[in-house]
Amino acid sequence: MTKKHFVLKLIPSRPTFAQDMTPEEKSIMQQHVAYWRDLMDKGKVLAFGPVIDPKGVYGLGIVEVDDEEEVTVFTTNDPAAKINSYEVYPMMAVTPKK
Repeated sequence: MTKKHFVLKLIPSRPTFAQDMTPEEKSIMQQHVAYWRDLMDKGKVLAFGPVIDPKGVYGLGIVEVDDEEEVTVFTTNDPAAKINSYEVYPMMAVTPKK
């Protein structure tokens, strides 16, 4: 089966989120990083991390999955989904690993 690739954009709940997280939000974001690192270790995530956009920091991930349902499971189960939201986009072309 051919793998499918998606870009995930984690939109913070407010523009200043990265600068002024509450202690509870910081804890959730630490859980978020551990969650995605585990998926990366399992070979499902090709890259993830914050994007330092001058208009506002956001999270970005690239995943490799069997189907889009798997992406929904990933984003729904992410601890950060409690306080932030996701946009998901299919990728049309991917350069294979060498």
